[in-house]
Amino acid sequence: MAKAKTAGKPASGTRKQTHSNAGEILLETRLTREQQLEVFRWMVVNREFDNKISLLYRRGLVIGAAFSSLGQEASSCASCYAVGKDDIIAPMIRNAGATLVKGLPPRDFLANYMYRTNSPTGGRDGNTHMGDLRYGIIAPISMLGCSIALCSGFVLAARMRGEKRVALTWIGEGSTSTGEFHEDVNFAAVMKAPLVVIIENNQYAYSTPVSGQCAAERFADKAIGYGIKHAVTIDGNDANAVYEATKTAVDRARAGEGTQLFEVLTYRRKGHAEHDPAKYVPKELQEYWEGRDPLVRYGAYLKELGYIDDDGIAEMTAKIRADIEAAEEWVMQQPKPDPDTVLQGVYAPERHPAHMDDAHLYEKKYR
Repeated sequence: MAKAKTAGKPASGTRKQTHSNAGEILLETRLTREQQLEVFRWMVVNREFDNKISLLYRRGLVIGAAFSSLGQEASSCASCYAVGKDDIIAPMIRNAGATLVKGLPPRDFLANYMYRTNSPTGGRDGNTHMGDLRYGIIAPISMLGCSIALCSGFVLAARMRGEKRVALTWIGEGSTSTGEFHEDVNFAAVMKAPLVVIIENNQYAYSTPVSGQCAAERFADKAIGYGIKHAVTIDGNDANAVYEATKTAVDRARAGEGTQLFEVLTYRRKGHAEHDPAKYVPKELQEYWEGRDPLVRYGAYLKELGYIDDDGIAEMTAKIRADIEAAEEWVMQQPKPDPDTVLQGVYAPERHPAHMDDAHLYEKKYR
């Protein structure tokens, strides 16, 4: 007589399905149906915003550099979705999605690109190098790696005040080869700063491929040198996987487990900026990553679950495009900075009170 199978036990040789058939997206997630649709919506906002910036740049309406996050929307939006309202983020040039998810209105972001006085920088900057602490956003820094130190200082100060705030920042795989990265991550780890660092491995540091600047098999492996545990490498074009990895890291940092670091594999589908045609990228590599588009994959997954259909995606996209068009119209009506104010905010009108006793600093022979 055959032995009965244990109830609930899968048949021998079968494996539990971990990813969807459509989109190959992680199935096990803490995100509800509504939250997954919201993450998808933010990814569409990110892409449509980038598309608008690209068009404005070609029309000569963006004077500075224009940076695109095409292909990296899941990495930015899903990770930022995992932080709390009182947490802070320090985005880089390809994290426009995170800036939008954290609360900065698209029209304010657009106003900064188009150097208007009512933008976060008052028209002093013409791209993504702006932040707004009202929303918990620290501005991107051109000296790559510096945001890690700023985040550490912010959350260590918060800890001294008894606040359990966490900071989240991103860094490109190329930037992990800089001395600034090493010093700042080492400091954060030693101080057990409640900080999460995401290494965005988008395959190129400007025009230098991964193989040309680092011999490590995985960038996540760098974490062990700083005593950082739980470092993993995940699919950065899978929004659920990015959210889960970030949420786990944020929770660990908030619980006192110190600095967290992990790597996301993704791809920058345009050049370093709009002026860079990226002719150095092999055609086969470009085609491979275009086939792993994060929006297409997540959309297919949501449709497979019955959370949305093609008409729903089209309606959502049309509404977002209309909102961005309205934002552009509003920005075009806003004033540009007065040239006579160019020195405002650059030099202090008088000594800072902390230096009132340092007279020697202001004597001519010391200047």
